[in-house]
Amino acid sequence: MTPRRTLMTAALAALLAAGAAPALAQVKIGATLSTTGPQASLGIPERNTISLLPTEIGGVKVEYVVLDDASDTTRAVSNSHKLISENKVDLIVGSSTTPNTMSMLDTVASGATPVITLASSARLIEPVDDKRRWVFKTPHSDSLMAEGIARHAAANGVKKLAFIGFNNALGETFWVEIEKAAKKHGIEVVGKESFAPTDTSAVAQTLKVIGAAPDAVVVGASGTPAAMRGSILNSGTTPGVTPV
Repeated sequence: MTPRRTLMTAALAALLAAGAAPALAQVKIGATLSTTGPQASLGIPERNTISLLPTEIGGVKVEYVVLDDASDTTRAVSNSHKLISENKVDLIVGSSTTPNTMSMLDTVASGATPVITLASSARLIEPVDDKRRWVFKTPHSDSLMAEGIARHAAANGVKKLAFIGFNNALGETFWVEIEKAAKKHGIEVVGKESFAPTDTSAVAQTLKVIGAAPDAVVVGASGTPAAMRGSILNSGTTPGVTPV
């Protein structure tokens, strides 16, 4: 059983142990995932993982309803509404990214529906308030990733670091953490550029980052767009690190 499959199964089992099993003959799990669009490289394997999950836990039948949010925040909100009001789910898994999950906060809070997000930003769960109390995060946080990157970079002689990332919640929150971690480890940040997840090209921004002559570049993005930026950087002489 894969780590992600094991993690999801454990989360569902915890839901049943918390009291759902005695009251329900069936538990219905909804999922809104980015199976199309720029983040499809994340959403497709997530959807495939759900197809492997057990349909019975602790003697209780489990049904899964999976919707595609097309890597779009508006669709993620719409899917959340549908899963809660029409499908009457007990729990939502998703979305695949930080911006999509952020957009769902109002909806899931008003519907009093727990969410297991697959996104990384600590902003999804901190500070705990009336909205974020419904969100549970499985990946490690951006602050942990930034600290690991900066510590490793410093230990390997990196003196100057640049950043290129999404112009959304994921990119901006990760930039804050990278800047903080770099300063802590005595690394100078020499450039910062951003691009939209839907941009088909960010050559101009990438060239500006390379032009700042950093020893390494952190790519604060996810999915296919992140891989494309990393490939461009690694095809030259500047190593690119894509942590999220």
